[in-house]
Amino acid sequence: MIVVVCPGQGSQTPGFLAPWLEIPGLSERLAKYSEAAGLDLEQHGTVSDAETIRDTAVAQPLIVAAGLLTLSALIDGHLDLIGGVAGHSVGEFTAAAAAGVLTDTDAVSLVAARGRAMAEAAALTPTGMSAVIGADEDELLSRLAELGLEPANFNGAGQIVVAGALDALEKLAANPPASSRVIPLQVAGAFHTRYMASAVEALAAAAAGIEPGEPDLTLWTNKDGHRVSSGSEFLDLLVGQVASPVRWDKCMESFSRNEVTGIIELAPAGALVGLAKRALKGTPTVAVKTPDDLEAAIEMLENA
Repeated sequence: MIVVVCPGQGSQTPGFLAPWLEIPGLSERLAKYSEAAGLDLEQHGTVSDAETIRDTAVAQPLIVAAGLLTLSALIDGHLDLIGGVAGHSVGEFTAAAAAGVLTDTDAVSLVAARGRAMAEAAALTPTGMSAVIGADEDELLSRLAELGLEPANFNGAGQIVVAGALDALEKLAANPPASSRVIPLQVAGAFHTRYMASAVEALAAAAAGIEPGEPDLTLWTNKDGHRVSSGSEFLDLLVGQVASPVRWDKCMESFSRNEVTGIIELAPAGALVGLAKRALKGTPTVAVKTPDDLEAAIEMLENA
């Protein structure tokens, strides 16, 4: 089984969409996504600087739009060769569209509402996130409880992203768990924690008018890595995951149990393939960063 994975926030880089817009039809598709998001995604994906596209309200719809453009180029004649799909955090919106739970435009519109709501929630209290590498999980969780911090992303491969008040993150960095490193992340707030409660409410209101479809591909959730068979359940999970931890480690465990034989990461690709190389050793991977990578991805699908 070949699984397509969809990256989350932080994977974007200035100008990364430019080569994709040379493919006929993708510029017009992006214009449709821009209208749905209420943003000029072509500008942000081609000429906006790193600081601009780091803005949560910009980054989230931009990443989902990029994934959908990549997917449209990848699945042209090859949809039946894809065994399943999963997304990391905001990438779950890309995955929802890939599996038919959301339309492309609903996915982009809804994730734009998510980005705005999370940016507004982050502005209420100064918070941040740090990646902790190489810590014993139990020791780390105990230390987080002492400091009032929360685990936000269990990424697998020895990496857990934690979040909360800035002074508490500084204390963690000054006295980290044994044999671990603490790396501050350039994000606007404590995503996937209690600090995002108001964003959950806003996203639930935005999602209320959407009628989800049933997934037509195997679809895994960040909640706990289980396979979701109901579109309405997945939409509820999309709303709730704004303030709950991302269990990408559990998704990768599910890939292993389901005999996944290859992983293709959509643009802006690299992070999830990197985690898979460490946690799922021996599983072939392709990071589709530019159109030049499509040939290798399609070859993987055709040889599955």
